[in-house]
Amino acid sequence: MKPASTLSTAFLHPAGQALPEPLLALRRQRGAALVDMPLPTRKTENWKYSSKYLKLTDEMAISLPTAGKAGSALAVPGYKVVFNNGVMMPEASEYPDLEDILIQRFGDLSEAEASELAERLDSTLDNKTVQFAGVNSARFEDGLVIRLKPDAVLDQPLFIIHEVTADASGSAFPRIFVDAGRNSRITLVEEYISHGHEAVMVNAVTEFTLAEGANITNIRLSMDGDNVQHIGATGVLQQRSSRFESHCVGFGGPLRRHDLQVRLEGEGAECKLNGVVVTQGTQHYDNHTSIEHVAARCDSEETYRNIAADKSHAVFNGRIYIHQDAQKSNANMNNKNLLLTTGAEIDTKPELEIYADDVKCAHGATIGQLDEESLFYLVSRGIGRREANVLLTMAFINELVSQIPVEAVRETVQSRLNQFFEKAFQEA
Repeated sequence: MKPASTLSTAFLHPAGQALPEPLLALRRQRGAALVDMPLPTRKTENWKYSSKYLKLTDEMAISLPTAGKAGSALAVPGYKVVFNNGVMMPEASEYPDLEDILIQRFGDLSEAEASELAERLDSTLDNKTVQFAGVNSARFEDGLVIRLKPDAVLDQPLFIIHEVTADASGSAFPRIFVDAGRNSRITLVEEYISHGHEAVMVNAVTEFTLAEGANITNIRLSMDGDNVQHIGATGVLQQRSSRFESHCVGFGGPLRRHDLQVRLEGEGAECKLNGVVVTQGTQHYDNHTSIEHVAARCDSEETYRNIAADKSHAVFNGRIYIHQDAQKSNANMNNKNLLLTTGAEIDTKPELEIYADDVKCAHGATIGQLDEESLFYLVSRGIGRREANVLLTMAFINELVSQIPVEAVRETVQSRLNQFFEKAFQEA
């Protein structure tokens, strides 16, 4: 089937789960605005490296089958919410029922709650640059809203497990909205996995709003199978003295795309963004990040590492924007990239726009290969060349992996990365 060039009416009007009318109205509004929207091409600046990997066929206008029994339960060191094909599975989920922390699926919201949520959805993202966030708003069949009242603290990480269990081609549109009240705290782990072999598109959106002093740690693991196109977006709005910490780990696929946008709107807000991406074969992964310093005395630190093997392709586009009133800003961006083969490709574009005169800002990017002298040193001391390659490559990203604050997640990531490197260097 020839890929579509625009979004069709059929694609934007799902049958859907039972949702409150305010959310259905929002979905209809977004769908009407997007009908016949041109899909990104090489001429679309922020999609110029990824558009050729986008294969949006007519079959994907049909959502995946209604969620049934979830896949095998995952042992997680904390609370969990399971989504299957974009629909929350209450029977597979385990999370606390607390007065100061409300965790609700969209379908269980009252009309008043749904109306308030509908007004806030999409408020954290620039839909002009994150085109597919609007598609999610037109298509989500279910979602999760997490509200933390002032001073609320979730005592364990909350895992959101997104499973795609497709037996036929289709699409899934998971949605999460987190509203963190003053001085509240939560660690949220999002894990995307899949089962089956047919072509699937996952279009996921997560939004965070942080009130004064709120503290959120977000870990995002993109581990979908090779049959899954994954287009994700994360939006963050921060108020005074809040802190947002992000750890994104991505394994390549036919198309992987993640847009992360952060706005520091309150004085003294801080954000830290770490990212690790690995690709092999003919896989593709594209990270686009944006940090806007709107208020004064805000700090941001961003570090992303890409590793590409075989004939794969990795992309990093990072943007820091310092507004005129954002005096005393402190911003630092660093992107390092490692090519494991001559056929692999990495494109990097760090951007820095400064409109304030009293700031400290720095950005940089490098692309290189494994150091032959270091390899020779290890091999000369009895370490096999393959093992030496794995050790040096793991060392390249271990600085970031070691910062993942949940031990079980850190160990899982390290294990998956070791498997990746063993395969990448199997000819060594």
